[in-house]
Amino acid sequence: MDALKAEIATKRKTLDDDPLATAKPNKYMRKGDIDKLRGERERKEKEDKKKVADKETAVTKALAQEGRAISTPPRDTESPKPAESSFNMSNEETVRRLRSRGQPIRLFGESDKDRRLRLRALELIEEKGHDRQGGQNDFKKALEDVENSEREREARKTKGKKKDGIEAAADSVLDLSLVKTDPDKLYPLIYFALKRRLKEWEEAMEERPENIKRTTQGKLAAATQVQSAEYLKPLFKSLRSRNLPPDMLARIAEIVHHMQKRQYQRANDSYLRLSIGNAPWPIGVTMVGIHERSAREKISTDQVAHVLNDEVSRKYIQSLKRLLTFSQTKYPPADISQLMG
Repeated sequence: MDALKAEIATKRKTLDDDPLATAKPNKYMRKGDIDKLRGERERKEKEDKKKVADKETAVTKALAQEGRAISTPPRDTESPKPAESSFNMSNEETVRRLRSRGQPIRLFGESDKDRRLRLRALELIEEKGHDRQGGQNDFKKALEDVENSEREREARKTKGKKKDGIEAAADSVLDLSLVKTDPDKLYPLIYFALKRRLKEWEEAMEERPENIKRTTQGKLAAATQVQSAEYLKPLFKSLRSRNLPPDMLARIAEIVHHMQKRQYQRANDSYLRLSIGNAPWPIGVTMVGIHERSAREKISTDQVAHVLNDEVSRKYIQSLKRLLTFSQTKYPPADISQLMG
């Protein structure tokens, strides 16, 4: 009997201590009310734990600061560290800055802290001047350059004119006999001829009316010119250092010669021989078997497709074709049959 009384007393004490049981107004209670009371109890427990953790953190920081002050006294010459609050920013500001730079607002599995660190790294890269990242679209970059090139073009207008010797070299028609007699003289002639034609293309873009420049087609044409000028830089570098292969030098000399004489059909034929070649195997096969055959001499190494060599060659060969197209527009031939298709 005493054991039964003790068990009843224990149950009553448990019911008195349980807020869910004491808050029951009736014999029955809805499940939503029970979940609400349980949530309030869990929230109160979390708040108590958080208060205890905050007190412990404050005490630990205070002890650490006191120990640091005792061990290492502050120096007057020490440079002040930047405050962490200067790097902390809201998620909205982080998203806005990433979008303005064309970057994804969040990578897979990336936390807010990692995202802010990635944004800070991008800002540091831009400060150092290395804002062009790998894999960026060249045509998109050219479009951006067109938008900011007006002041640069105005600055270039104030520069002095070229020397008379350079102008004479650009005006004179290239002699194809130099390919066999003196190839070294071809390099400056090709260089100045292409430079002058590229400059004329740039001036033609500047002389267009303002309403045409602002259109989408006008911006695309200007971006094509800027992109071609960028692609031709490796060719100009090879011409200055005089290290072009002999077959490429001969084909480019033919293109420049026919372009100066307004024989664009022949210049296009030379361009095709330069780009895709006229060999049976355009990729440059020079040995098709283990035996020597009678037609072996027909497969010549100077008839390969240079457009397949590498990406740099492909770009400046394609830019040469764009120069031909512009030259045909600016200086049309007297004979219509010399027009390119």
